[in-house]
Amino acid sequence: MGGSEIVLIIFVALLFFGSKAIPDIAKTLGKAMREFQKATNEIKREINDAGGGIGDDIRDIKSTIQGARTDIEDGIKKHTSEIKSDIQEIKADVQKSTDTITTEVKNETDNITNVINDEVKTVND
Repeated sequence: MGGSEIVLIIFVALLFFGSKAIPDIAKTLGKAMREFQKATNEIKREINDAGGGIGDDIRDIKSTIQGARTDIEDGIKKHTSEIKSDIQEIKADVQKSTDTITTEVKNETDNITNVINDEVKTVND
């Protein structure tokens, strides 16, 4: 508000209420403004107090979620490691079985070859 507007409001107030009532009105308005300011400050304080609690709750939830995430990741790593170990054991068993079968087939093939060679010698002699 500009100065001329304030002067106009004071002039209108003087006309309606008279010069004796203006100090009482100003006093009442001052009290009302103080009460309004007190109420506003109280509301701000309550909002800040409630907001601080919410922040703590959010931090707690975030921490809980992070802990659960870590537990899940650790569990996955453990099970993945166990699966890799099992696969390596199966691979070793398959390789061992393959080597055994290959050796047995080679031995049998050598035996058959020897028998055939002996028979061929016998027939040729």
